[in-house]
Amino acid sequence: MRSVLRSSRALAALAALLVLAPVALHAQDTTTRGVRIGLSYDPSGKPGVVVLPVSGAGGDSIAAIVSRDLDFGDRVNVIMLDAASAGAAARASVPNWALLAKLGAAAAVQVTPTASGLHVAIYNVATKQTARIRDYPAPSMHATRAWRSAVHSMSDDIELALTGVRGIASTRVLFERGRRLWEVDSDGEQLTALTTAEAPGSSEWSPDGRSIVYNTYTPSQIVVQAIGGRPRVVAAGSGVYISPVFSPDGSSIVYAHGVDDGVDIYSVPVSGGTPRRISIGRGSDNVAPSFSPDGRRIAFMSGRAGHPEIYTMDADGTNADLLTPLDIGESAYRASPDWAPDGRQVAFQSRIAGTFQVMTVSLRDRGLKQLTSDGSNEDPSWAPDGRHLVFVSTRSGTRQLWVLDVESGRTRQLTRGAPVRLPAWSPRLAGD
Repeated sequence: MRSVLRSSRALAALAALLVLAPVALHAQDTTTRGVRIGLSYDPSGKPGVVVLPVSGAGGDSIAAIVSRDLDFGDRVNVIMLDAASAGAAARASVPNWALLAKLGAAAAVQVTPTASGLHVAIYNVATKQTARIRDYPAPSMHATRAWRSAVHSMSDDIELALTGVRGIASTRVLFERGRRLWEVDSDGEQLTALTTAEAPGSSEWSPDGRSIVYNTYTPSQIVVQAIGGRPRVVAAGSGVYISPVFSPDGSSIVYAHGVDDGVDIYSVPVSGGTPRRISIGRGSDNVAPSFSPDGRRIAFMSGRAGHPEIYTMDADGTNADLLTPLDIGESAYRASPDWAPDGRQVAFQSRIAGTFQVMTVSLRDRGLKQLTSDGSNEDPSWAPDGRHLVFVSTRSGTRQLWVLDVESGRTRQLTRGAPVRLPAWSPRLAGD
């Protein structure tokens, strides 16, 4: 894996004093508004954070989930306690400041189960003060999925308090496996089938995370389905119907459709209706639309230059423009664009020396950056934090989902088992 180094500007932002702004998560915040955690950051690394042992039923699971969530956010260094340190921390009625300082921790997080949920205290080790206290509702552990969702949401709020950026623990990834659509939590847990055997193709989440849209091949159609609900066809007919996505406001579905002479991009209201053609490909294939965050532009793949490249156009189909520098040769092939949540770059796959690799192209200067090199890597999809990508890779021997932190180059495997394809990362989810 070719590392992507964190920029000094990003580190400087992380190193700033951290504002603890109130966050609406149906939680009680007992911290004085405007309080700041005066953490000191080493410019060469990430701030050290200790998740203290959690007592009571499920305590070990809570501590493990929160530690993993913060670790996978890639913005802090989670310091794991050995048995002796964990015992010393658990026995202390107040934070063991000397131990925390010895471990190199800038902050410590204490979670305590309560009758109605979870109580969280965040400690500033340098000042030996409680920087934040907050209570979060949570269902019984017996409601496994809902309980885990509540813990993930709490972890994201803790990461926001520590770094100024909300985490991505309360997100999920859609993908296709064995002629069905599945979802999995961003930590690789809670694998769940969402559709029956119907040969689905690509899929995408609605902006609110309550529905998905996908295409099927037998028959060829575009389907919208609420999570836990029944499928509803919004476009169908002769030819192919593929690569659907929601518009950022959730009001329409944009997809690719073609019969004999090329494939173009169409739009249809999410409630159904008469489709409207957007792209004018003049016999070329135009597929895989991806909206800019503001909904004004669409990135897509087109073969109008004689081979697939990434283009952008206005949402109404006007002002089409080549985004990727035009490549030459029979092997030229760029596809599967996904517009980053910050609007600054588009991720895509590019064939390099006969193998697909994940790349990004800057919207500012059209500069290209290769992010992968190990195995074949395809179909990138951005996390809502704009820092992480999920993609399909063969590096483990079979096609599995992997997650990449584009700033540090760190990767982790998300799925195992039967081969997968076509991932789509969810928005942040409110819970079940």
